Amino acid sequence: MRRLFLLAALALSTPALAVELGDDGLHKPAWLRETFKDLRDDLSEANAEGKRLLLVFEQRGCIYCTEMHEKVFTDPAVDKLIRDHYFVVQLNLFGDVEVTDFDGTVLSEKDMALRWGVMFTPTLIFLPEEVPEGVSAPDAAVAMMPGAIGKGMFESLLIWVRDRGYDSGENFQRFVAERMTENQ
Repeated sequence: MRRLFLLAALALSTPALAVELGDDGLHKPAWLRETFKDLRDDLSEANAEGKRLLLVFEQRGCIYCTEMHEKVFTDPAVDKLIRDHYFVVQLNLFGDVEVTDFDGTVLSEKDMALRWGVMFTPTLIFLPEEVPEGVSAPDAAVAMMPGAIGKGMFESLLIWVRDRGYDSGENFQRFVAERMTENQ
């Protein structure tokens, strides 16, 4: 009986949907896109699929990245929003893979992170469907989220970006508050 109790306790304490780690130590969910990291091409491909380009900076050993992957991204509503509406490209805060920015600048992931002022992981950068020529990713971004947030807030952010709340001038925090009031 005690053995059965210990097995049950272990099962409850283990994340139901653990995400595999890649050789680089970063989480590799099924919805992540492997690309050549030319953001102009990635945006074009995202648009062709009717999705929004989302860049995710992470780093090996990041406890907040792990929390997002195990507790937020695996939430069924969040997972569905990502799969249905987002084209997600992962960038390594300390990586050496070349990234081509919208303005044509080519740098390693780590140097691009410095150029863009990315200091925290995870940092999520949501891009519009069109980026004017000569504009960098953070200057074009419709939203940037540095750090981990909970399921409800992240789901709201995915919906707000998907529905272009920023175009109408809708304040994101007000949008979240209204959603919370509606769900009570």
